[in-house]
Amino acid sequence: MVETPEDMRGLGARIARVARPGDLIVLAGPLGAGKTVLVQGIAAGLGVPGPVTSPTFVLARVHTGGRLPLVHVDAYRLAGVAEVDDLDLDADTDVALTVVEWGAGRVEQLANEHLRVDIDRPEGDEAGEARRVQLVPAGPGWAERLRSLGGAQAATG
Repeated sequence: MVETPEDMRGLGARIARVARPGDLIVLAGPLGAGKTVLVQGIAAGLGVPGPVTSPTFVLARVHTGGRLPLVHVDAYRLAGVAEVDDLDLDADTDVALTVVEWGAGRVEQLANEHLRVDIDRPEGDEAGEARRVQLVPAGPGWAERLRSLGGAQAATG
């Protein structure tokens, strides 16, 4: 359970510590779950300067200046895999950490392995700040790195 937005940013910073060039992180959860807050923590953990906001209207933003470039994508308005491919995200994926909000079922093909982060509000607590977060590794590399995070709520996938 992640209790506050600050805790969500802290989780993001911990994920950033184990991130490598070419990694893909897929975020899933309802509107307002905290996906962008998690990305803000990832950016901070990478040392990315400046604000990180949702790329809802521009679809993708590239943040540089940190340990790794961060490609932050919002796939909410994309109809499917073909439109994701039209963004030409794979041009940066070899050297960057790519994080995709609303990406489940749309972007997994961009990398051999990925980390899916499922974020949800506990039932009956829609107005509260607490979130249930599950880290689901797809591939042995992410599974191994998640073990090193300690305290992260991981699931096998």
